[in-house]
Amino acid sequence: MTAITRNLPWFVKDLGVSIVGEKCYTSIVENLDFSDIECLKYSLSKGLGLGIVVGGSIMKVPQLLLIVSARSARGLSLTAYVLETLSYAITLAYSYRNEFPFSTYGENLFLTLQNVVITLLIIHYNPPSSLAARSPLQRTVISLQAVIAFAIALVVLPASTLALCQLATLPLSLFSKLPQIRQNHRAKSTGQLSAFAVISQVGGCLARLFTTATEVGDPIVSAGFALALALNIILGAQMWLYWGKDEKDELIGRGPIGIPDEKKGQWQPTPTAHKVEVIVPPASPGRASPRPGNRRWSRKVD
Repeated sequence: MTAITRNLPWFVKDLGVSIVGEKCYTSIVENLDFSDIECLKYSLSKGLGLGIVVGGSIMKVPQLLLIVSARSARGLSLTAYVLETLSYAITLAYSYRNEFPFSTYGENLFLTLQNVVITLLIIHYNPPSSLAARSPLQRTVISLQAVIAFAIALVVLPASTLALCQLATLPLSLFSKLPQIRQNHRAKSTGQLSAFAVISQVGGCLARLFTTATEVGDPIVSAGFALALALNIILGAQMWLYWGKDEKDELIGRGPIGIPDEKKGQWQPTPTAHKVEVIVPPASPGRASPRPGNRRWSRKVD
C-alpha cells in the first residue's frame, strides 16, 4: 500500500502538504503511520475544519429559503440575529488579524454574510416598531449603512480593543440565543426556524471545540464555542418538543374535517325566503271552460 501512497500524482501531494504540512503528510499518507497521534489529530482537525468551512457556506441557506417562500419571518427574533451577526463578525476579524489558519474560522465569513441577508429579510417582512413607518427601501438603506459602519469599525480598531471585543462575544453569544429561546417558549412553536441550521450549528460547535484546541489553543475562542454549543442544544431540544405544532394548529383552524371546500359555498334555502302562491279560479258550472288565452290568473305574494 505504501508503494501507492508514495507515488501519488504531484497535485495530490501538493494539496495534501498544503493542508497538513510536509511532516504529517509523509507520516500519515506516505508511510501510513497511524500511530503518530500528533499528526493524526492535526490531520483530523484540518479535515474537520475544512468541512465546517464548506458546510458554513450553505448552513443558513435553508433558513433563507424558508423566509422567502413563506414571505414571513414569523418566529425569528431580530435581536437574536443582530447579536449573532455581531458575534460572527468579531470572531472573523479577530481570527484574521491574529493570522489563525483559515480552516479554524473560515465559516464565520460565510455565516456573517448569510446572517446579514437574513436580518435584512426580517426587517423587511417583520420590521420593528422604530422602522415600521418607513418604506421598505428606507429600511434597507438604513440597515446597510449600519452594516457598513460596523465593518469599518472592525477594520480600524486596534488589536487590544479587538481582543476585548472577542471577549465580549461570550455574552453576545448568550444574549443572541436567549431572545430566540424565550420567543420559542412563549409561542410554544419555532415558527420559521430551520432545523437544518440548528443541527448544523450543534455539530459545527462540537467540531470547532476540537479544531480550536488542536490548532489555535485560544481559551477565549474555545469558551465562545462551548457556550454556543450549550445554547444551540437548547434550541434543538425546543425544535424536538414543538415539532409539528404549527401543522396541528393549522388543521384545527380549518374547521370540521370531511366537508369539501366546494360545498361550503353552495346556496341553501332559508326559512325566511318569500313564498309565492299561485291561485287558479275554478271554472263556472255548466259553462264551457274558457280558452286558455282568456283565463285570468291571480298571484298573491306574501
